[in-house]
Amino acid sequence: MGKMGAEIIRQRGVIMRAKIIDGKKMADGLLEKAKQEIALLARPPCLAIVMAGDDPASQVYVKKKLDACKKVGILSKDIHLQSSASEKEIIGAVNRLNKDDGVDAILVQVPLPGTVDEDRILSEVSPGKDVDGFHPLNFGKLALNNSELIPCTPRGIIHMLKESGVQLSGMHAVVIGRSRIVGKPLALLLLNENCTVTICHSRTPGVGAFTRQADIVCVAVGKPKTLTADMIRQGAVVIDAGTNRQGEKLAGDVDFAAVKEKASLITPVPGGVGPMTVAMLIKNTIACYRLRGGK
Repeated sequence: MGKMGAEIIRQRGVIMRAKIIDGKKMADGLLEKAKQEIALLARPPCLAIVMAGDDPASQVYVKKKLDACKKVGILSKDIHLQSSASEKEIIGAVNRLNKDDGVDAILVQVPLPGTVDEDRILSEVSPGKDVDGFHPLNFGKLALNNSELIPCTPRGIIHMLKESGVQLSGMHAVVIGRSRIVGKPLALLLLNENCTVTICHSRTPGVGAFTRQADIVCVAVGKPKTLTADMIRQGAVVIDAGTNRQGEKLAGDVDFAAVKEKASLITPVPGGVGPMTVAMLIKNTIACYRLRGGK
């Protein structure tokens, strides 16, 4: 196990509860560094966000992203289409942004309306402006460990683990979830860090048999209490990338109250992975700017 998060913390023979990873504090530090970097650029980078429909969660996420842009000095364009927008209309909006020399980075907010082909639309984003790293070309580069545009949530998770002192090489990591947004790219990043990686998903029988062997468990399925205390080993590192609204409150995919009593490190919801996702979006926007020759 690693230096931190891979050992059981004991005091007077009593196992202590997990250290909580403060994603907001980490993200605030990254945003401040980004602000300083942007101030030295020839011009502010520009991020365009394309959203179709009025999904409440998406509206919240887009606002947080636009607020972060404003905070660090990135220009932003908010392209909001109706939920009735056709695939052709959405692709048209993306292609106009591809051709706009004033736009450095493009984000298509998902989910899109169910009537359109999400994969096709994401593949229309110019690879050099693909701030989310979802284009097939960038995803392929990620698999080969030479991509500069890495999906934001997985990139944030790797940063959190390293910043918390977890030595990834040689660790056994279990990823629950196989989405393009989190699960698959996170598994690739962990593999690139020399972890042994197991991916579990909705068709995996007996998920606990895998997670109880893991040094690190990452969950991203969008279902509360997917990971319970009996599913982890003592001292495991637990990363919760789930977001579920329960009334007026947000909850993750982990039974936080119970799991924190066994884990050595754990991320909360809110205040864990979410802020880091936004911070990595800003980092990727700057990367897009530089990939286009910006100084």
